[in-house]
Amino acid sequence: MRIQSLEHEKFEGLANIESWAKKKDHCISRTLLFNKEDLPGIDEFDWLVIMGGSMNIYEEEKYPWLAHEKNFIAEAIENQKTVLGVCLGSQLIADVLGVKVSKNKHKEIGWFPVTLTKEATTSPIFGSFPPRFTAFHWHGDTFEIPRGAVRIAQSKACTNRAFEYRKTIGLQFHLEYSANSIDLMFRNCGNEIVEGRYIQKPDEIISQNINVVETQRLLNLLLDNMEKELGMPQ
Repeated sequence: MRIQSLEHEKFEGLANIESWAKKKDHCISRTLLFNKEDLPGIDEFDWLVIMGGSMNIYEEEKYPWLAHEKNFIAEAIENQKTVLGVCLGSQLIADVLGVKVSKNKHKEIGWFPVTLTKEATTSPIFGSFPPRFTAFHWHGDTFEIPRGAVRIAQSKACTNRAFEYRKTIGLQFHLEYSANSIDLMFRNCGNEIVEGRYIQKPDEIISQNINVVETQRLLNLLLDNMEKELGMPQ
């Protein structure tokens, strides 16, 4: 299978998604949008994975490539590619599907619990997940749920944490982060760690990094379910 990633920052790559793909002997290709690399042809990949980033989906003047990326994501969805968006990636998908992306009431950085919705229990992708789990968060924006999509997860800090839309999944939390991923966020975005109800200090975050073991298990479960239920390429 051919997995294409869209990456917005040099420090936010596929992380443990890459580990899963390599174990499965899948092929990985990357477009580094921050280097103004060209997007691939729509027939050059089977899965599209859209990663996070410090920019906002509405900053097209500052990041002109965002407009081209949105058109590309729309084309991938229309062509029934399997699409996974994480954090900024999920917000880009929501915007493409015609709903509002805006500032969340709370900025969220650290390890916090996520609860599945009732609808998630019947999902072939999320039905095997625990009803409540801890995930890593680093975001300030949130999305509305697109028309025709199913709201999958929620939390105290953020009402809309995940959605399913046909063969597309949006996650407003990180299952893919390794301990190294978190360290890279400290190094590149540490200035965002200020006082806040849902903002943990670095030492508090690091003390909970054992959670990476469980989030990697859940990531593998998610990707395995997507591969099984959303189909391998013909």
